Amino acid sequence: MARADRWNGWSAPSVRTAFTAAFAVVVVLVGLRLTVRDESHAVSWLALPPLAASAFLPWRWVAGVGLASMAAAFAYLWILYDFAMDGVASHGVDFLVVAVAVVISAAVAIVRERDDERMKRLTQLASVVQQAILRPIGERLGPFDIAARYVSARSGAEIGGDLYEALNTDYGVRIIIGDVRGKGLDAVRLSSTVLGSYRHVAFERSDQRCMVNDLDHAVARNAGDEDFVTAILLQERGGTLEIMNCGHPPPMLVRDGVATYLEPESMAPPLGLSPSARELTVRLQPGDRIFLYTDGLAEARKDGEFFPIKERAWSLIGHGNVGDGLASLESALRRWVGGPLTDDIALLLLDYRPDTG
Repeated sequence: MARADRWNGWSAPSVRTAFTAAFAVVVVLVGLRLTVRDESHAVSWLALPPLAASAFLPWRWVAGVGLASMAAAFAYLWILYDFAMDGVASHGVDFLVVAVAVVISAAVAIVRERDDERMKRLTQLASVVQQAILRPIGERLGPFDIAARYVSARSGAEIGGDLYEALNTDYGVRIIIGDVRGKGLDAVRLSSTVLGSYRHVAFERSDQRCMVNDLDHAVARNAGDEDFVTAILLQERGGTLEIMNCGHPPPMLVRDGVATYLEPESMAPPLGLSPSARELTVRLQPGDRIFLYTDGLAEARKDGEFFPIKERAWSLIGHGNVGDGLASLESALRRWVGGPLTDDIALLLLDYRPDTG
């Protein structure tokens, strides 16, 4: 079993392609030199394949490419000098160059593999930390069908500070989505502070404005001089949605095939900068969908053009299951960007269905 595990990486198409390409370089170089039959020190060229292979192959396979290079060098010289060993022996320095290249290449591959494994463990740890902070949200909350999705653009083990929570309280369904300025552990700590404070005050405060003040004080006590948290707080009571926006991208209402932004008359500063947010009130209708997101989505672009969230909202998230809607949105976004995302994205989609609660 251990022997099989050692070589199961060969099934990866990228690894097979890389190994084949490195071996092809050996064949091509030998073929060219045999065709030209030049007596220059062309054997040293065969140091290139193992050096190239060290960038993407495991060290054992790098050593295999190196041994193939050595064998090809011997065969080339043996044929070039009409199968005379004296001619082969006269190129001992060239063989030494190739041998040193093989050793260096294998060493580079070992170091790279160790770094890759370390980064893999850190990335897994980052995912565990992220999941511990962002608790799972049920599929049904009060009058809403609800889905949450965290789209990671993690570079290595870097953790984003995007956050969300949804709670059913005595004051109605309460929801927060936010984004901490910055990355890394400092952002995670501040995100955890905001969520911990929110999970407390959401059950204690009857007024969202008091909740904003409490969260602002929590951020101010724990944030650095230049740190802040953009956030939206929502509250649904009796079919009325009350929204408080603290410097965050506006939520979107999708109703009857039309998407509109729910923007306040004036934007309040983020948490940590003493916001004085005004409440925006919206009367909900059955079938309305409320879409919340962080600025990783608002700022996603391709060739300078932003992802058309509003134009494609109905086709992606306006109908069907809310979970499938967010999955479709992520797929469309990744196709649009055509490469790695530049920032993490938190997504929440609510479907107002009061009669099915």
